[in-house]
Amino acid sequence: MNPEELVSMRDENEATKEEGPKGSLWGGRFSGGLDPRMEPLNRSLSVDFRLWREDVAGSRAWARALGAAGVLEADDATSILAGLDRVEARLAAGEGVDAPEEDIHTLVERMLGDEVGPVAGRLHTGRSRNDQVATDLRLWGMAAARHTEQAIDALATAFVDLAERSLDVVIPGYTHLQQGQPVRAAHWAMSHVWPLLRDRTAFEEARSMAAVLPLGSGALAGCPFPVDRAAIADELGFRRPSENSMDAVSDRDWVLRFLFCAAVTGIHLSRMAEDLILFQTREFGLLRLPEAFTTGSSLMPQKRNPDVAELARGKSGRLVGDLVAVLTLVKGLPTGYNRDLQEDKSALFDGIDTLELVLPAMTGAIEGAAFNAARARSILGPELLSTDLAEYLVRRGVPFREAHEVIGRLVRESEERSVPLDQMPSEVFQAAHPAFPSDLAPLFDVEASVEARAVPGGTSRAAVVDQITEARSRLGCG
Repeated sequence: MNPEELVSMRDENEATKEEGPKGSLWGGRFSGGLDPRMEPLNRSLSVDFRLWREDVAGSRAWARALGAAGVLEADDATSILAGLDRVEARLAAGEGVDAPEEDIHTLVERMLGDEVGPVAGRLHTGRSRNDQVATDLRLWGMAAARHTEQAIDALATAFVDLAERSLDVVIPGYTHLQQGQPVRAAHWAMSHVWPLLRDRTAFEEARSMAAVLPLGSGALAGCPFPVDRAAIADELGFRRPSENSMDAVSDRDWVLRFLFCAAVTGIHLSRMAEDLILFQTREFGLLRLPEAFTTGSSLMPQKRNPDVAELARGKSGRLVGDLVAVLTLVKGLPTGYNRDLQEDKSALFDGIDTLELVLPAMTGAIEGAAFNAARARSILGPELLSTDLAEYLVRRGVPFREAHEVIGRLVRESEERSVPLDQMPSEVFQAAHPAFPSDLAPLFDVEASVEARAVPGGTSRAAVVDQITEARSRLGCG
């Protein structure tokens, strides 16, 4: 069938078309509208309205593809493209938010009809809402991932800056929330940078996974017209067209990947928030958050609560929930598009919105955070150097297991005597093992302890500076 016959057939169909349910794209098969109890369940415009830019962009690309394939006459393609420009301007001005249409696709088509008349109905030739919504959502996800990557970079940069201005502060390092060994505060700050850089990389990979074009897949069997899908993909910024039309309209693996990335980022935010909450307390007193990211108590005037960290910690559960919701949504669907997939957008939008809410707030908090060096020095107990004492013996030929046992007994005796380890008589140490010197003071040097760990990834000053340099390089600000 040649393009002229196609146009004639469409004109005839439009002339005989019966009016179906108002605001729908599927009315011909039905004699009446939806039951009022069904309408609110069926409508998704309140959720998918935010896809209007992507729907207009996809419609432009489809109009050009139909024109290039000879399915649309040149004048019709030009009229539709000009009409889409006017629709875009109306939507950008805020029109359509409370429209009666069931979804964004129906709204855009109706508004296009307002602008160009019946020719608007030709735009949907060879296209289904199944491949249309899949395309819109992927376009939105690709842009959202870029914004999220930038927000993650900003938070990682704030931690690198905190590390750089805290290089000479030594704090207790904790395992099991017990003081373990002394570390530079900068080393702690950098321990949160590397997970964030992994998160950024994960979102980059998820964005690449989303960049596969569904448009041209139709409802499930592909498009019967000779549209150039590779050209459409190139115009819209996709890497390639999808390989299988049935898979393309139902594939939400990339949504799961996005939400997995969001959940893992949320967990990383929750862990750093937990540290901030603890370090802010009077009992730890290691770090102070900027006042503008804390709040007070309605009853207790003295309180300054680390709300930014508590809220971030709480939001992590929401992010995990979004992932679980979509995993549950897709686990039992038969092959092809199913209306259940209308629910994917709520979870995806919520996941990205939550990160866009939390990441800037945490970034501001870290930008203004400061360590309390004096407080850190005051809580660095001598027991923190127990591992260093064992290593002293190892350097003198004592097997590590024996050295570990010797220091363990000394720590126990210190506790029983209620005498700090560094104030125990040297005779006690020498009785525990003759390799100990009479002058124990050099063995209780905190700075020497952190500087001894000079291997890559360690907590010596040079090793931490190397981390900072490498992180800045990866962030593009080295």
